[in-house]
Amino acid sequence: MSLPIAPLARIGAYTLKNHIKGGKYPLVLMLEPLLRCNLACPGCGKIDYPDAILNQRLSFDQCMDAIDECGAPAVSIAGGEPLLHRDMPKIVEGYIAKKKFVILCTNALLMKKKIDDYKPSPYFTWSIHLDGDKGMHDHAVDQAGTYEVAIEAIEMAKAKGFRVQVNCTVFDGADSTRLAGFFDEMQKRGVEITISPGYSYERAADQEHFLTRERTKNFFRDVFRKGDGGKAWTFTNSPLFLDFLAGNQTYECTPWSMPLRTVFGWQKPCYLVGEGYVDTFAQLMEGTDWDQYGVGKYEKCSNCMVHCGFEGTAASDSIRHPLKMFTIGRKGVKTEGPMAPDIDLSHARKSTDVHSLHVEQELAKIKAADPEGYKRTQRAA
Repeated sequence: MSLPIAPLARIGAYTLKNHIKGGKYPLVLMLEPLLRCNLACPGCGKIDYPDAILNQRLSFDQCMDAIDECGAPAVSIAGGEPLLHRDMPKIVEGYIAKKKFVILCTNALLMKKKIDDYKPSPYFTWSIHLDGDKGMHDHAVDQAGTYEVAIEAIEMAKAKGFRVQVNCTVFDGADSTRLAGFFDEMQKRGVEITISPGYSYERAADQEHFLTRERTKNFFRDVFRKGDGGKAWTFTNSPLFLDFLAGNQTYECTPWSMPLRTVFGWQKPCYLVGEGYVDTFAQLMEGTDWDQYGVGKYEKCSNCMVHCGFEGTAASDSIRHPLKMFTIGRKGVKTEGPMAPDIDLSHARKSTDVHSLHVEQELAKIKAADPEGYKRTQRAA
């Protein structure tokens, strides 16, 4: 990951200090200041809510409090579509003023209209959602023409001096040759890539096209094989995480490394699995039974190999074994030979679908706080 020197030094110092101290600590605050979006991607589990919830927003103060509470050196702002939030420029400026590295994730549909509300900074990156080439991406988001809009936004942002990366999620059925070709195109454009397999959110409309662990490993081996072990492309992901995707590392997840603050509160236990919400980061850390979650422990986690769960593990491994990290970075990811042993899934406890309960609880809170506003929302729906 080729960050500018100033934020890289701050993140590195923070990580090393906390690793020496021991214990659990966050690396990146995952922030969802709203859940409303201007797309309806079948693989997304963030937009299937009643309007009363989709109309909720975290305030500027709530966003600032979230980073102060958890102390993470970086924040990834997603949603929903964050550019729909009227205070987003102020929120980004607030984080930069705190010397936090900001990754603003967007589908790019509003960037042409909104980009002049932001200023280039070593602490700021646009992360544009692109799930592969034109055919792959437009199919993934279920709307034609979005790929061209995103490419135009990339060129516009780079011309204005912004740092730009693309966020690419891979679903079952993806073609490794086409994905490698997309990576080639991004490399030509000088754009870094954040890559991750998709995760089957409880309420995602499409539950059939998420990769299992075995298919994930074989797929990424095939992709990296086409790019000299991945060395042909510039990823924001760490070399050890890429090696993990290819089945060469046996990792358990580190769910607290990327905690989620959303309109519901702090999500337990992690960004991907919603098993409850609490009001403070301290309650999240102290009140979550972390041993109940993770691959081999809980069915919902069985197929997860997503970066927000395992990049924290890779970061800790790189501190303990820096030579291993540098060797993979220099030689590339291994794409042949036996894979590392995987975690036994046979004893994982059964999953519980609790999402609808949380929706009911949030609607009750909204109704109690603003009965007339809630009625207007219901009539509009």
